[in-house]
Amino acid sequence: MKEFFFTLKVIIECLIMKETLSFDFCDMSIYSNYLVVVMKEGVNITPDHNIVLLEVTKNHFSDRPFVYITHRINSYSVDPKIYFETSKIENLKGFAVVSSNYKAKVNAQIEQMFFNKPFEIFTKLEDAFTWADNLIQ
Repeated sequence: MKEFFFTLKVIIECLIMKETLSFDFCDMSIYSNYLVVVMKEGVNITPDHNIVLLEVTKNHFSDRPFVYITHRINSYSVDPKIYFETSKIENLKGFAVVSSNYKAKVNAQIEQMFFNKPFEIFTKLEDAFTWADNLIQ
């Protein structure tokens, strides 16, 4: 019974959003185990955007592992070279793309080739949360 309550406590802590950050190119929601990012419509994500990601991860995940989840609601482009730098974040344990859009999923499959850590594609955000929690533990 004690293990059940400990597991329940961990699940609740993982699902509670800690903070929301807004930038000119995206909105970020910070949770215990993951960072959920929604890029803004029409932006072109380049390696220069990693500066913001590095700052956020340094400030919010410096002492623990996390998973980056991109919730692809809007249409935008990604320079695949960004993944070479993103892969260098030591405590980043995985990358998830969430979208119900076929084209976004196909693009994610191409992007997956440039990332050397676990990378999964999901239709539902809840499935990405479950995967992230399992990857962290």
